[in-house]
Amino acid sequence: MSNTLLYSQIVAEETLVRLVNNLVAARRVNRSFENQFGVGKQIGNSIQVRKPVKYQVTQGPGLTVQNVTEQYATLTLTSQPQVGFEFSTQEFTLDIADFKEQMGDYYNRYMANAVDKIVSNIDYTVLSNWSSINNVVGTYGTVPNAFSYLAQVGQRMDQGAVPQANRTLILGPDAYWSLAPAFTTLFVNNVAEPALKGLVANLAGFEIFQDQNIQFQTVGAYSGTPVVNGASQTGSSLITNGWTASVTNLLKAGDVITMSGVNAVNPDSLQTTGQLQNFVVTANVNSDSSGNATIPIYPPITTSGAYATVTNSPSNLTPITVKGTASTAYAQNIAFVPDCIGLATCPMIEPGGVDFVKTVEADGVAIRMIRAYDMQNDQMPTRIEALFGTTTFYPELGCRLTN
Repeated sequence: MSNTLLYSQIVAEETLVRLVNNLVAARRVNRSFENQFGVGKQIGNSIQVRKPVKYQVTQGPGLTVQNVTEQYATLTLTSQPQVGFEFSTQEFTLDIADFKEQMGDYYNRYMANAVDKIVSNIDYTVLSNWSSINNVVGTYGTVPNAFSYLAQVGQRMDQGAVPQANRTLILGPDAYWSLAPAFTTLFVNNVAEPALKGLVANLAGFEIFQDQNIQFQTVGAYSGTPVVNGASQTGSSLITNGWTASVTNLLKAGDVITMSGVNAVNPDSLQTTGQLQNFVVTANVNSDSSGNATIPIYPPITTSGAYATVTNSPSNLTPITVKGTASTAYAQNIAFVPDCIGLATCPMIEPGGVDFVKTVEADGVAIRMIRAYDMQNDQMPTRIEALFGTTTFYPELGCRLTN
């Protein structure tokens, strides 16, 4: 591998603007647990984060004692994105300004864009949590272009008792710029004026952002006439049949299914929302040679008690609908409140015995830079990296807006 440096006698001191995606998600999610990790904490690489305990209201003067059931989500530091490059000592001698004296120039020329890439990778990975969120609204294949699409997101979150404070809606470029013209005709100055400039104002209770890291869901290659196989099923897996036989990736993690007559309930009142419950597929599923498939789902089918998720379990032979067209990709714009998604970053140790080591902060993330000397090859390799973990704490606190 060889480097390509600029050797022209006249090279401008300033570099052109770096190409960087908007970084939104990492700033808007729950990061309150990352102080649990670090040198000297000695808790390992994961923690269990408690979810709120739920209770059910009973009537009458007699005391009804309920079991307390604690649930949790696990946050694990597993991701270590890094960028590496190296220069020979000859290149440092002849072509690159003295590192210790010209750190700013060296950083801007060679390190800054690597830092941008790592932070963007963290933002992208945070947005990957879309595949754990079960609620989906919008029209598959149609880019949102009217207030009614925002209303669908807000309505679904209200039906699920999601707090109205601190709601964030992150849109991909196509949805963001499609929505802006829809608000130019409004007679509300703080909405219409920014819309005329091609910006989407905060609206419908959401702080609205554009992020190029919004991802696409490619729906599984499902086919057949799927139905529930067996009455009164509950829990986190659903036994089904009627699929086309022997299909690999019949359903993919992140796909959403509904079942006729199985409605969601409000988690507080436990009354029906009037909407079919959305179940997200939590792992890829294949059909067997007879067209049977057992589907892992979230939320679990729970028909009673404080943790009820549905009005009733499906009957035998209840039809199943998969949202979206098979083998087709759809953008997954995402709305959430902070406790929906968790992110933790952790400063890494600064080892000795190297030429240079430093930890810098970029967008609230600790980035470690290390440069060492490779005596065997007369090279000075540099690695730039971070350590982080992200997970979906509370999928019910989010909603996807597809297009």
